[in-house]
Amino acid sequence: MCRKPGDYAETNYDPRLSGGTYTVFDETSGAFGHELALLNAHDGRIHKLGDNGIGQTFVTAPAPINSGLGPIFSNVSCISCHHNDGKGNPTSGLVNSSLLLRLSLPGSNANGGPLPLPGFGLQLQDVGTFNVLPEAKLSISYTTKKITLADGTIISLRSPAYTLSNPYIPLPAGYLSSARMAPPFFGLGFIENIAEQTILSFADENDANGDGISGRPNYVYDPMTKTRMIGRFGMKANTATIATQVASAYSQDMGITTSIFPTESCFGQLQYDGKPDDPELPDSILNAAIFYIKTLAVPARRNVTDAVNLQGEQIFKQIACSNCHIPTMNTGVDVTLPAISNQRIHPYTDLLLHDMGAGLADGRPDFLATGTEWKTPALWGIGLFQKTSGTAFYLHDGRARSIEEAILWHDGEAAAAKNKFIQLSGTDRTALVKFIKSL
Repeated sequence: MCRKPGDYAETNYDPRLSGGTYTVFDETSGAFGHELALLNAHDGRIHKLGDNGIGQTFVTAPAPINSGLGPIFSNVSCISCHHNDGKGNPTSGLVNSSLLLRLSLPGSNANGGPLPLPGFGLQLQDVGTFNVLPEAKLSISYTTKKITLADGTIISLRSPAYTLSNPYIPLPAGYLSSARMAPPFFGLGFIENIAEQTILSFADENDANGDGISGRPNYVYDPMTKTRMIGRFGMKANTATIATQVASAYSQDMGITTSIFPTESCFGQLQYDGKPDDPELPDSILNAAIFYIKTLAVPARRNVTDAVNLQGEQIFKQIACSNCHIPTMNTGVDVTLPAISNQRIHPYTDLLLHDMGAGLADGRPDFLATGTEWKTPALWGIGLFQKTSGTAFYLHDGRARSIEEAILWHDGEAAAAKNKFIQLSGTDRTALVKFIKSL
């Protein structure tokens, strides 16, 4: 039945169900790769087709299958960056590298978005096909600083610096850049199905309640609808829909054209091949990939009755982490996909922009997001990153190697919460981290 989302009674509600009724119970490396339960036969086939597409390695044209890679690109497949449908690694120049660099000039384009960097576009492509020069090579270096907590514990934070070398043409002066580590795929269908009104109900742009937190939505131009929509995806909520996010990744990460982005990412550059082969990815495969990501289930929380976890949950609320990482919300109705309709979910995000201070600032605006603002990332599944990806890196660029480091990078609107974390006893700090890892 189609019905409006309603309130859920707390009595007998299972807190493990992060992704609602169709939450999956899997703590292995494959935890992020499950389809939503009870898809009908047709939807199940489309999901599997999308799964196959996401896993395919693209090659240069002409080729009978998976043709069209490049001529400049960042990687050869979706799963090369999104390991096991999860996050990536903050490395560059390796086969399994999952870090990309956004580029732009100061100012905005006609639709209010970032202004492309002449000769380079909006994203660095650091690999080229045969006889094609990469736009440039990216290298990363780190400096460290030590933070001493109230109980004497010392934690080292590493701050990344990104350097571009051997550009195929000189880089324009004054360009802006911002690094991104590949985020997980799962649960995005639920995020897309949260009502805009729900997201706006969390906003407090002028900090009317005086808690020091002033989250606000990002509104972006969507190339499919050609309208202004609320941003939900991307580190700065700079993308409105899963479809645009997926098509953009094909275009910018692999150089694969689609009906949504039919022009080569290198159009107008020296690397442009001028071949009339666009779009290179059929709508059937593109739509299957979009549907696959839309229908990935969320893994369950673990150890929800553990006394230490319950203590950590209380501390999470007491130091105001939950003011931005909002635990619970309801999805709206999607008559085409009942599995994501009217579900009570626990993503631990408000999907809003927050000023996170100078330490995390990239200085690069993106639609309404300023150079110090970031979208609150969802925390569900965070405790499984180590198993699904083999590594545990956090924040937008993977600089944090632990939950503790990630918290200590918080500043700006989150400074008060961070300072309360610094003052915690070792026992309380351990409980908090254990709770976060249970999500």
